[in-house]
Amino acid sequence: MSIVSSVGLGSGIDIQDIVSKLSKAESQPALNAISRQKTIADTRLSGLGTLKSALSDFQAVVAKFKDGSLFKTHKSTSSDETILKVTAGTGSAAGSYAVKVTQLAAAQKSITAAEFTDSAALVGGGTLTIGTGSASFEVTTAGTTTLEGLRDAINGASDNSLVTASIINVDHVTVSALPVQIEDPDRLGEDPPVMIDNPDWGSDDPLHGTTVSRLVLTAKDTGVENKFTVTANEGGFGPGLSRFASDSLQSQVDAADAIIEIDGQTATRSSNSISDVLTGVTLNLQKVSAGTTVNVNVGVDNEAIKTAVNEFVTAYNKLSSTTQSLGKYGGSTDGSGSGNGALIGNSTLRYISSQLRQNATDEVFPATTNKINSLAMIGVTIDKDGVMSLDSTKLDAALAADSQSLSNVFSSSQGVAVRMHNRLSGFLQSGGPLDTQRSSLKKQLSALESRKLDIQERQNNVEAMLLKQFTAMDISVGSFNSTGNFLSNWLKNL
Repeated sequence: MSIVSSVGLGSGIDIQDIVSKLSKAESQPALNAISRQKTIADTRLSGLGTLKSALSDFQAVVAKFKDGSLFKTHKSTSSDETILKVTAGTGSAAGSYAVKVTQLAAAQKSITAAEFTDSAALVGGGTLTIGTGSASFEVTTAGTTTLEGLRDAINGASDNSLVTASIINVDHVTVSALPVQIEDPDRLGEDPPVMIDNPDWGSDDPLHGTTVSRLVLTAKDTGVENKFTVTANEGGFGPGLSRFASDSLQSQVDAADAIIEIDGQTATRSSNSISDVLTGVTLNLQKVSAGTTVNVNVGVDNEAIKTAVNEFVTAYNKLSSTTQSLGKYGGSTDGSGSGNGALIGNSTLRYISSQLRQNATDEVFPATTNKINSLAMIGVTIDKDGVMSLDSTKLDAALAADSQSLSNVFSSSQGVAVRMHNRLSGFLQSGGPLDTQRSSLKKQLSALESRKLDIQERQNNVEAMLLKQFTAMDISVGSFNSTGNFLSNWLKNL
């Protein structure tokens, strides 16, 4: 087509504008309908995502009650935590105990009697073997190994699980082979002898008044079973490593076991953290009690249970608020009203809400004398608006009267938490109702997008067809105008 005809110069009409508007008018109703359907589908898909997230959050809270471990949680107290701290864990049982700490466990610490001028002093070649009754390791040195090098070799040994080596830099302890006092040479033979200060004392001590280095070995674990010994094999290198053998070490701390008396019975352990005397209870010894008896009490942690029940009530109300918001009616029946919930009219949403409420209010097992068999009996109720509340007084009474029945209400085979958790798993599982609806909506959105592309392609085809027709009309009009002008001019010239 010519530029003249495409812009309507033959007829004076804006062909492009007319064609564009006519083609859009033909396809716009269908595109508007698709847009509305996509908005509804997107809103429902988002609503299902919100519902799934809310159900998952609630299930996480319900899971805490499912196995009954919450109701076996114990707390412990010590009458004097400066002597003994107590921690109750899984499997602990309620009880009271009288404990005395007779002795604390200690880790052996030994230091070389030999003094070195500094950490760069040579220690000699050979092999040191450090061991306990059950394990040992070796460190090999050369004639060029320094005190610092020996320390690093001990600490870096791959099979060293026994000791830690360190170097301390301290004042030299002055020693002398000469007596501090001698008999006065001018008064020899007197009885008793007359003693005077030795004028040569200290003259044979080259380190007098200096700082020296000494190696310290400390057991990594406390207890007599972790007491270590050191043997030296100098391997022909001459005197050197023998200075680190056990008979050349000075004891700073002797290895010792912890000893306690519990209800008059003695228990000896290698550690100050004792977890195998009282089942599920860890005793952390702080100091010797010096005859003081520490009273240890272990009991059910009612505060933890009450906190968890409050958390359950809060989580249920949060879920209930979410479901009500998703299903609320805001004045539009087509699901697209701005005031409507994203899942208004959704049968699955209604079913989920009714099932969870029923699980929360139904009895767990037939009522028997003095037995708790429902949430209502521990003070957990739901009002007509679906709001759950807790009567703390009733819960306290239930905990005091029958904590096992309280546990059964939640965690028995038909307990509230068990059946709720199973029901929630059914809703959330792959291929479940929520997953099925989400998949259906995604397919619907994909189909709507395909329809939109089809309509847009049809619109392009219609636009091309109209443009062709209008162009032909424009050419014809231009031709007629040209002929008319010729005839008009010809008649004027007659």
